[in-house]
Amino acid sequence: MTTQPEPAARSVASDPPAKPPPWERAEWRFWVIIVSVIAVLAAGLSMVAIATSHPREKKVVAAGGAGSVAASPGQQLDIAGDPPASFEARDPSAPVTPTGTVHQITMHATEKVLEIAPGTRQTMWTYDGTVPGPVLRGKVGDTFEITLVNDGTIGHSIDFHASKVAWNVEMRTIDPGKQVLYRFTAQKSGIFMYHCGTPPVLHHIGNGMYGAIIIDPPDLAPVDHELVMLQSELYSAPTGEVASLEKMLAEQWDAVVFNGYPNQYLHRPIRVEPNQRIRIWVLDDGPSENSSFHVIGTIFDTVYKEGTYLLRPGEGTGGSQALDLQPAQGGFVEFTFDVAGQYPFVTHKFASASKGAVGLFQAGDVAAPTDQPAH
Repeated sequence: MTTQPEPAARSVASDPPAKPPPWERAEWRFWVIIVSVIAVLAAGLSMVAIATSHPREKKVVAAGGAGSVAASPGQQLDIAGDPPASFEARDPSAPVTPTGTVHQITMHATEKVLEIAPGTRQTMWTYDGTVPGPVLRGKVGDTFEITLVNDGTIGHSIDFHASKVAWNVEMRTIDPGKQVLYRFTAQKSGIFMYHCGTPPVLHHIGNGMYGAIIIDPPDLAPVDHELVMLQSELYSAPTGEVASLEKMLAEQWDAVVFNGYPNQYLHRPIRVEPNQRIRIWVLDDGPSENSSFHVIGTIFDTVYKEGTYLLRPGEGTGGSQALDLQPAQGGFVEFTFDVAGQYPFVTHKFASASKGAVGLFQAGDVAAPTDQPAH
């Protein structure tokens, strides 16, 4: 009997045992738990930090506009009230263009108590003791040498938008009792804002440190009446204080005015005659509200804005109804009144007009107004 040999055993390498997937490993589950705990703690700490560093602000809605910054209220202004019999409105006449080409002027920064509305007096920061400051004037090519003397109790400065000078030199802040020479040559025509440039600038402008300088266009035509209207906001303060920066940041103005006092030309109308040619230079001195200057009962035949004519007589049959200005923009309009009567002027943003930005022309011999202008 033949015996069959047994088959040779195959040499086969043994496979290693299969490893479990990562999520079944104990060490993987351990680190997932640790990372999750850290993430939850980090999120919680972040929420606490946000809550403590950004507390919820109290919503304040005031006369001037919506804001989210709480500010101290000021004295209540009687915008519709009558000023005292002795009240004299600011002369709206534009200064005559001076002769010569070099104008040496000294201005004083002062802090002064002024009547800002009927029955209300308040400390204001001023140039030469008035709000607005004086209106200056010259021609293209003229040189202005302005000496600013600080007669106040805090630092002040001046910034002429009509100039091209270094901010850190002529516009620098000077301490009380000091002075600075601001020298520039007028290169461009228009009506330009000047204001205090000491930080916070908003606080200094809002408390009264602003004005205008007119640089005549070379072809400026003669007119019968040339006037200046500077629109600005008025911020009241508690008795014995100045208006707060917080109130200005929140745009909580109490009045909007022409030449510093609410409704002053409504109480003291500007007298002109029918068919006389009138030019009004208008500057929005802000610091924050815009303007849409409009004269009720006439149409502008000339509009000059930010250094250029937009409309001139004889250029077709078009007319203009309003001069639109943002803060620190200016220009002029020209017009006539065809018949005798009363002609109100306003900013056509009537929320602002209702807060004091209204005046009145009296063209010819007409009766005094008996009520508020309507339009």
